[in-house]
Amino acid sequence: MATVIEEVNESHTVLGRRTETRKRKFSIWRLVAWVILALMSFLFIVPFLWMISTSLKDARLAGDGKWIPERFAWENYTEAFSFNQLWGRWWINTIIITLTNVVGGIISTALVAYAFARLRWPGRDMVFSLVLATMMLPGIVVLIPQYILFSKLPAFGFQGSENWVNTFLPLTIPAFTGSAFYIFLLRQFMRGIPMELSEAAKIDGANEIRIWMQIVLPLTKPALAAIAIFIFQNAWEDFMGPLLYLQSEELYTLQLGLRQFEFAAGGSVNWAWLMAGSLVVMMPVLIVFLLFQRFFIEGVTLTGMGGR
Repeated sequence: MATVIEEVNESHTVLGRRTETRKRKFSIWRLVAWVILALMSFLFIVPFLWMISTSLKDARLAGDGKWIPERFAWENYTEAFSFNQLWGRWWINTIIITLTNVVGGIISTALVAYAFARLRWPGRDMVFSLVLATMMLPGIVVLIPQYILFSKLPAFGFQGSENWVNTFLPLTIPAFTGSAFYIFLLRQFMRGIPMELSEAAKIDGANEIRIWMQIVLPLTKPALAAIAIFIFQNAWEDFMGPLLYLQSEELYTLQLGLRQFEFAAGGSVNWAWLMAGSLVVMMPVLIVFLLFQRFFIEGVTLTGMGGR
């Protein structure tokens, strides 16, 4: 009996040592991972800190290389948006284009993803493969064909323009056609929803539109929030699209408005004003991300985990 007890105690001692070794190894790897992530975070935050520092410097000392300004020039934020009277209009234009893209992108993506994930129809997988194949085309490749197409389409109801060029149409209408990447993300999320829910709803007499609106969409809120953040960021920060299609200064967006700082100091770039304006223009994106951060992380984490 004593021998058995000794063996049991010895086994417990061995298990305890192994557990301590595993914890030690886990702690070491966790520390290494934390250091790597901290260094990467530092690389990302340094440009942001430089922007803040430059925005608070005197215009003549913006390039002196010092991180802490000799005097905090808070007036840069007011002067940056006072040299041009169209800043208010540019804010409105950007908000209109961004919100339209978010609404159109969410509606079109949710409808197409539902058709690929929950409905069965001939050629579904082949069509989905073709949709994914469009992701292989760089956006720069289709710029010229799109411009030619939009320059031929009549702009009904827009005074002063015979086609879609110099209107918001090329920057908003394509959002209602969906995006292959967002469709893929939402399809993978919808495939994780049990089909028994849809079948039970059909037994109760619900059609596909009602199932989509009252059952599937509420369950895909995290994925929809993540997609909405992506669309908001891309539309708000879009520079090439407005540069290509908007010609009248009254129709400019904030991204085009930031170019005006190239001429704010007599032909040279006023870096203090540019950094101040850039920080203010960037704030809506940061605010939206912070407000919906929980949904964004949950949507990205769960997308693609389940399905048939």
